[in-house]
Amino acid sequence: MIAFENVAYNYGGGELLSDISLRLAPGSFHFLTGPSGAGKTTFLKLCYAELLPTAGHVTIFDHDVHGLTRDDVAMTRRRIGVVHQDCQFLDHLPLSANIALPLMVAGRAAPQGDLSDLMGWVGLDRLAHSLPPQLSGGERQRAALARAIITGPDVILADEPTGNLDWDMSLRLLTLLVELNRMGKTVVVATHDLNLIRQAKSLTAARVLRIAKRRIQLAGADL
Repeated sequence: MIAFENVAYNYGGGELLSDISLRLAPGSFHFLTGPSGAGKTTFLKLCYAELLPTAGHVTIFDHDVHGLTRDDVAMTRRRIGVVHQDCQFLDHLPLSANIALPLMVAGRAAPQGDLSDLMGWVGLDRLAHSLPPQLSGGERQRAALARAIITGPDVILADEPTGNLDWDMSLRLLTLLVELNRMGKTVVVATHDLNLIRQAKSLTAARVLRIAKRRIQLAGADL
């Protein structure tokens, strides 16, 4: 589904990631961990062609990213839902319109029943007409997840989705991600929260990838 072959990425001549080879299989659940600045966000951006590798090959849905046109990239991203760390919204639009925005960009209408069901699934059905500034941190993160999956993507990438949440809300968001994985979605969560990873491993067969010395390694049972 997403494969890295001897991938490296340089920022301004300094190598951040080096010699990465791995495959994210359909239906898998991966955590990506490592210290701040190690390259977790960069890795996720390589996964959806926001960045291109400076060496090696990244293949997304059987297509090498170096051969993708702008239209190809746009079509590919419709199959990948991204929950960004800062989860920006359009503050003048109600929450329901913010969540449906990816469909509007793709020229598709959101069936009202489907949108209502999705908002109910993330526990935001009563806030459909609220504006983003009125939301708590946990509500914003759940809204960001709903927005990321409204197009029915095959892959969900989440960048520190629980970084600003308390433990109870972190577990609630984790439960939603586990449910998506059980539906057959591939899930990758970048996080520094080892307690969250330990909790997840009791719920699903999650693999843990650790960035160390510019490389990604499969972590052992010491987490």
